[in-house]
Amino acid sequence: MKIFNPAPLALAVTLALALSACADAPVQAPPAVPLADAFRDLPPGWADANAKAPQLPADWWKMYGDPQLDQLQQQLLDNSPDLASALARYQQAQAATSTLRAAQSPTLGASLNGQRDRQSDLKPLRGATSPAEYNSGTLQFDLGYEVDLWGRISKQVRAGVAQERAANADLAAARLSLQIQLADTLLALRGADADLKLLRETEVAYKRQADLINRRHEGGSASGLDLARAETQLESTRSLLRQRQAQRNVQEHAIAALVGANAASFTLAQSDVSFVTPALPVGLPSQLLQRRPDIAAAALRVAAASDQVGVARTALFPSLTLNASGGFQSSDFGRFAQASNLFWAVGPTLAVSLLDGGRRKAQIANAEAQLDEAGARYRAVVLTAFQQVEDQLSLLTNYEEASKSDHLAAAAAQRALDLAKKRYDEGAASYLEVVTAQTAYLQSARSELDLTTRYRQAGVQLVKAIGGGWTAG
Repeated sequence: MKIFNPAPLALAVTLALALSACADAPVQAPPAVPLADAFRDLPPGWADANAKAPQLPADWWKMYGDPQLDQLQQQLLDNSPDLASALARYQQAQAATSTLRAAQSPTLGASLNGQRDRQSDLKPLRGATSPAEYNSGTLQFDLGYEVDLWGRISKQVRAGVAQERAANADLAAARLSLQIQLADTLLALRGADADLKLLRETEVAYKRQADLINRRHEGGSASGLDLARAETQLESTRSLLRQRQAQRNVQEHAIAALVGANAASFTLAQSDVSFVTPALPVGLPSQLLQRRPDIAAAALRVAAASDQVGVARTALFPSLTLNASGGFQSSDFGRFAQASNLFWAVGPTLAVSLLDGGRRKAQIANAEAQLDEAGARYRAVVLTAFQQVEDQLSLLTNYEEASKSDHLAAAAAQRALDLAKKRYDEGAASYLEVVTAQTAYLQSARSELDLTTRYRQAGVQLVKAIGGGWTAG
């Protein structure tokens, strides 16, 4: 009996390991993006707060001092369907990485076959003593292992790990985006509450004034034109009140959807809690690259695409698989597992594609184009991040200055209204002057409230722009 000679197998394995050791290419870094030395338009008093740029806490929303926001953020984390969907996508990426890692391990399979066969009488080369009918039973085990020539499998695993980490960063970005959307919508609802309070107070004042004009009209001391103007003011304010209430209801429904609640049974009571807008640690533009999860995800996808180029290039070279199979085969089921029924086969398989019509070169070109796309997307994400930070800083700086003017304008409009009412009561002016002053004051007061809301929303959006409380894992 011939003895199996392991020398050819050992030589093939040694060659494969040597090839795989020298074939691993470095991962391509993300493309460079021009960086400024510092952000512009920092609001007054923020420079010192941003000197060291500490990371925001994971529960950053607690800086705003609204207990209801704290409660809603927890509901979002527990019940948001959008967040659950993002988590499922990350779990899919984890499973895909595990699938790729499995290729680094040997495979073992088993099959059992038992059948009754009948041979054709005219079967070519059929032996004279070969029975026409016989039993056939086979128990076979197959062991296989692909040697990682050229690092193809390791590159696939490395690309899968990068994609998994990118999906994890996507999950963090989705969580932050939903948290910001919740805080922003709650701010808009708080702004609506303040506006509704002003409109209700205005409605009461206009109703009282319309009643007074009506009594004067009945007494002959006020004209029908004055009464019509008073009633116009009152009904117009009532219309604004209903429109604003509708807007608040829509904002309330949006919050319900964000936290996974049914809008039909979800309510938020009016609150007078005022958000604070703290000086946020913006830091330097270069620090932003490590603070935003979407930038991290884009950089990881560049790394994954770089590895996929390496995977595509390995298709140009041979693949080596180590195979072994064995088991029992017999026509006598009663004496199946005997040494005489044992069979086995061991040997490597070296395979290479000699002609494919340019398919592999096309796959390499496709992988390189995907790498270029990932690099361009990375640059776009980084540049958009810089834009978003600059946008919110500019809004905060200019809104802060504008709010001072709005406050002075509202105060001046109040003085004008007081003077107009006094002149009307003294008979020195028509009621049109009062109506004009009332309209100007209401517009100024509502403008001041709206600007306050937008200023606070810009602060919350800046939290998103600088990456919230995310840290690279």
